[in-house]
Amino acid sequence: MNDKSFNLLHEKWIVVMKPDGSTEEVSLLGLFSNAHHFLRLAGELPTQDIAVLRLLLAIMHAVFARYDLDGQWAPISSPYDALERWKTLWDAGALPEDTIENYLLRYEDRFYLFHPDRPFYQVASLGEATDYSAAKLNGELSESGNKSRLFPQRAGSAKSGLTCAEAARWLLYVNAFDDTSAKPKKKGLPSPGAGWLGKLGIIAAVGDNLYETLLLNLVLLKDGGDELWGAERPVWEAETVRSGERTEIVVPDNPSALLTLQSRRLLLRRQEKAVTGYSLLGGDFFPKENALNEQMTLWRKVVDKNSKLPQYHPKRHDPARQLWRDFSALAGQAEGGRRPGVVTWLARLKIDNLIPRSHFRFQTAAVKYGDKDFFVDDVFGDSISFSGDLLTDLGASWVHRIIDEINTTGMLVEHLGHLGQNVARAEGSSDGNAERETVKEQAFFSLDRPFRSWLEAIDPHRDDLDQVCDNWWEQARRIVRRIGGDIVSRCGPRAFTGRYLSERGTEVQRHYSVPEAYQWFLYRTSTRQALKTVKKGGKDNG
Repeated sequence: MNDKSFNLLHEKWIVVMKPDGSTEEVSLLGLFSNAHHFLRLAGELPTQDIAVLRLLLAIMHAVFARYDLDGQWAPISSPYDALERWKTLWDAGALPEDTIENYLLRYEDRFYLFHPDRPFYQVASLGEATDYSAAKLNGELSESGNKSRLFPQRAGSAKSGLTCAEAARWLLYVNAFDDTSAKPKKKGLPSPGAGWLGKLGIIAAVGDNLYETLLLNLVLLKDGGDELWGAERPVWEAETVRSGERTEIVVPDNPSALLTLQSRRLLLRRQEKAVTGYSLLGGDFFPKENALNEQMTLWRKVVDKNSKLPQYHPKRHDPARQLWRDFSALAGQAEGGRRPGVVTWLARLKIDNLIPRSHFRFQTAAVKYGDKDFFVDDVFGDSISFSGDLLTDLGASWVHRIIDEINTTGMLVEHLGHLGQNVARAEGSSDGNAERETVKEQAFFSLDRPFRSWLEAIDPHRDDLDQVCDNWWEQARRIVRRIGGDIVSRCGPRAFTGRYLSERGTEVQRHYSVPEAYQWFLYRTSTRQALKTVKKGGKDNG
């Protein structure tokens, strides 16, 4: 089929949630016209929503870096222009429909999902490539020819085809989060790794509605500083489509190019009105190290062993680790830390009194890959909310103390884990490692909601820093000690009597019993100081 069909500007394909909780599909133009009426994006997966959000942001950057709200040519030429442009957009309460529509209609022909020469986000003449079925395109299934889901979301004929609307959403997802299973068709080509978003610790700001979410993530100054972005170059404005397999490029210097990065070369296949599969090759990539133009990721500092120079790597999310435990990375207070660009941008808006919000909410979306990123193992997300003042100078001392409290909480959990391990040893386990990890997981689950509530309630203007932190210490200690007491209460007589076990790699015998383990647990969780020290002359069973 060489006809043009399913134009994303006009056809309904983006899933949004309305204030009453219902969902509907809207077109690109429909979304921008009514963003203030929609609660949020509501596609099949949070990772899919992030991919769609980045497309929307690319359009926003392409428009408002050049035009004012009235559609007049007015390129941003200074930090003042950028901040004024953003403030005008925020105060308007809705996006300027005509300005966005006039821009998009100039590129209308580039937004056809099916097009003989320029299909959206695809390469018309892909050549030799890896072919996949619709089940692989659908991220809810994420199946390949040799790996099927045990309990798939769809079955039978529902797996063999997707609607054009579904395929459009999953096209963005695969480009962003594709695994590394596809082999190169040409010899000697470098590996691009997973899709760009799959390499990141994605984080995005969340507003009270979709309009606010779009604006909160519209970072018009790099890292919220005074550096202007390069000229906007989204993929649909390019005169030609890059088609080379596994092509290393420089990191784009403008948001719209980075947000529309073509990590994969794709071409959808269809029969009648159903998308039945796609063909794929590796696409554009660049080193993830120091790719600091990316504004929507957590970072971690790594010192290069050879050059001894520091580098910043994207910090992938851990599905077993709550986002608040990485608060130091979010706040940029980890060792040699760097805040995500979107966080620094919001801090700038708050400091300059351009945004009246008292609290900021951030969400994550991530993919957990299998060995060497060869397949998608899981998809997950998280969120966190706290006072915007924590991002200002007023909140600097608070941030340090919050991080201290998180570290203290981690130590409480570690000692609880040691209790669980030593009780298991007393009951007959050879090492108790599994029991230790189970107990720690239980503890963080029990601490999760209380910590989120504590963090969200902090008001640096009103609260006493020491009192707030002491309140959390007492609450966390009470929760952890309660779990410890429950562990002990379930033990039988054998565990109270205990037994001797040889220390690993030695012939030294050590006695493990519930009374000994519990005594030391109570001591080590009695005070903040006791968490870090051992009573002189004593034996630490933890």
